[in-house]
Amino acid sequence: MDAARNPDKGGLWRNWVGNQAFVARGFAQPRSEDELSSAVRAATSQGLNVRCAGSGHSFTPVVETSGLLLSLREHSGIVSVDETRKRVTVKAGTTINALGKQLKALGLSMVNQGDIDSQAVAGAFTTGTHGTGARLGNLASSIVGMRLVQPDGSVVVADETDPDLLLASRVHVGTLGVISEMTLQVMDSYNLHEKLWRADFDECMEQHDELAARHRHFGFFWCPVPESRDLYCLPDTASTSRSGRTHDVCEMKIMDITEEAPMERGFEKIAYSSEIYPIEYVPNFHELEYAVPVAHGKDAVKAVRRLMLDKHPTCIFPIEYRFTAGDPAWMSPFHEQDSITLSVSGQPGTDYWQYLKDVDDILRGYGSRPHWGKLHFLTADDVSALYPKAEAFRALRRRLDPEGRFLNDHLTQLFA
Repeated sequence: MDAARNPDKGGLWRNWVGNQAFVARGFAQPRSEDELSSAVRAATSQGLNVRCAGSGHSFTPVVETSGLLLSLREHSGIVSVDETRKRVTVKAGTTINALGKQLKALGLSMVNQGDIDSQAVAGAFTTGTHGTGARLGNLASSIVGMRLVQPDGSVVVADETDPDLLLASRVHVGTLGVISEMTLQVMDSYNLHEKLWRADFDECMEQHDELAARHRHFGFFWCPVPESRDLYCLPDTASTSRSGRTHDVCEMKIMDITEEAPMERGFEKIAYSSEIYPIEYVPNFHELEYAVPVAHGKDAVKAVRRLMLDKHPTCIFPIEYRFTAGDPAWMSPFHEQDSITLSVSGQPGTDYWQYLKDVDDILRGYGSRPHWGKLHFLTADDVSALYPKAEAFRALRRRLDPEGRFLNDHLTQLFA
């Protein structure tokens, strides 16, 4: 962010992949909740809208503002630990990577984690970010408390004493206030045993149900051509394939908790949980991801695969396919719905919009819902149809922020 060099004057902001950019009038980087409250209160008194940037990992314009842009990068770290209940309170700007390292030192682990760990916890959790695991909820499902700075600088506490507020705030994309702190349910430290191998697509589909049921974590990348693997920095698992094919193949992954000691050999690895979950990505893609009801998962991926092979053969980024259990958060992509997530990517510098629209046409036919931080085509009517709690969420948002200080054009369309 260019404005970081001159915070009072705002400036140009870009997200990590460069497909979102805007100029903010003001910029602030508070180091405490008091400083955060003061910044929000001052912006409101000037009639400015307020948005908060985490690590800039959203592909959608959720951060955009012409008013005050906040960064909580300096507001980070664990605040407290409840060893009895296995809960940690963490400042909103803490990255997932930093949280994992601090939890390891405390003998604790996150319940689940995604495959990127550089996001700030507040931004990642409250946009619907997830890992994989048919019996595991998204990251937001571990939130048991939250402190939300309101337009007047006051703080609202969302926790188990007000279940509706807690369930509304778990996935709220910054529209209910600026998060200062979150309290997360964690668990005792564990190691994961990861295994990677390559399968033909039909073989993957045959094993789909069994692998999801037998393993804590199962997911795969489908690669239409050999180059696909390199676009997502995936390892070359050709030696583990029984068919020898290098195109139209699935790069498979399972992970299970183990008592075994750390080790690494071939395409197997054992290490502390937060050292296994992340994989390497380079910012060379623009991603769309929808949560598809799990009963339709295989049909959905078959249809998108056919679309890519027959109509869009130049779109060669892998399909990523994962599992997430349903949860009760009002605006979660997984609200009361066990799902698979299917993501596709467009290549920067190319006209990929029709490809994404075609994928959207397929997935919306299954009643799919988007990750709020990734490209999608939802309208207000779509939100109302897909989310049973949409109107209750909008009413709560209007009550907490009647002037819409925490909205922008994109979010107004969805949640006003």
